[in-house]
Amino acid sequence: MNVSFYGHTRQYHSIKSEIDANMAKVLESGQYVMGPMLRQFETEFAAYTGRKHAIGVGNGTDAISLTIIALGLKAGDEIITHANTFFATAEAIWIAGCKAVLVDCDDTTRCIDPKAVAAAITPRTRAIIPVHLYGQCAPMRDIRKLADEHKLFVIEDNAQAIDARGDDFQIGELSDAVTTSFIIQKNLGTFGDGGAVYTDNADIDARVRKLRNHGSSQRDHHSFGFNSRLDDIHAAVLSAKLKHIGEWTDARREWAARYDAGLTGVDTIVLPHQRPGYRHVYHLYEIETRNAADRNPLLGYLNEKGIDAKTHYSIAIHQQEGYPWGKDAEIRGSLGNAEKSAASCISLPIYAELTAEEVDYVIDSVKSWKK
Repeated sequence: MNVSFYGHTRQYHSIKSEIDANMAKVLESGQYVMGPMLRQFETEFAAYTGRKHAIGVGNGTDAISLTIIALGLKAGDEIITHANTFFATAEAIWIAGCKAVLVDCDDTTRCIDPKAVAAAITPRTRAIIPVHLYGQCAPMRDIRKLADEHKLFVIEDNAQAIDARGDDFQIGELSDAVTTSFIIQKNLGTFGDGGAVYTDNADIDARVRKLRNHGSSQRDHHSFGFNSRLDDIHAAVLSAKLKHIGEWTDARREWAARYDAGLTGVDTIVLPHQRPGYRHVYHLYEIETRNAADRNPLLGYLNEKGIDAKTHYSIAIHQQEGYPWGKDAEIRGSLGNAEKSAASCISLPIYAELTAEEVDYVIDSVKSWKK
């Protein structure tokens, strides 16, 4: 049996008529950039997220960097994030001209560790970017408390956790702005690149709207800006898919529960940890081998069995060649948990369109692996 990592084509065929109708509407309109379909999707997405404003941009990296610029942060300002996420989170900080300060994750969920954040704050710290990693919310109450104590901005990187929530908070409720990516492999993905910023702050909304469009609100250019707009054809795809995100999330959670039940007791791996009361949306179903030396052999075994398992964030940000040692980046405290996770992580296939037979085949294959 072959089990693919992505279900993009299956998902498309499941709602093909809806997506095709939306795309045809855009093509017939002749308005492909900053047109009515983008405005429609922004309205729908703001309502879905419970925020007052949503701004479609070119990609998730731009969503972060434009938000940083919109907040008025500048060279020398420090922004704290963690080391075991996708490189783009830190990259966006550098694009905006600020300094990325990397701290550790916790040892269970692998989300940012508030204790590490607290220890890293200096008078130059201006913001915190927690990442809702693998589809689970970071501990936002703790992050918000630190931000209030030190008068810091909070930008949530929610590229992996559309439809997630905490035990007593919604994404966006405890931050200045939220950013997300709509690249195809996300839980809500278009057929290419895309991203968004959503917020209750009218000033951030107005500034990001100008920044994404060359600094212009109409024809007058009020400042410098960027060419970072979510095209209407992508908005059409996302508008169709948004109506189904809840049912797709529920299916992901069902498959995750099946993985949990089938893999509990396998002594060579550690299963994902879900915080009590949180809605984990399983962008990734991430296991870790107890011994880092077992990761590549197990991964290779699964691939040989036809299972397209992968690794995500298998090189921590500070261990990558592109990490800019010097004034633009700094490590504060131990990054032991991040490095351990990077060395031992394996992502198993998880998407709504999997079948029970496929999930059980993955479970049986993991269990049958011998050192």
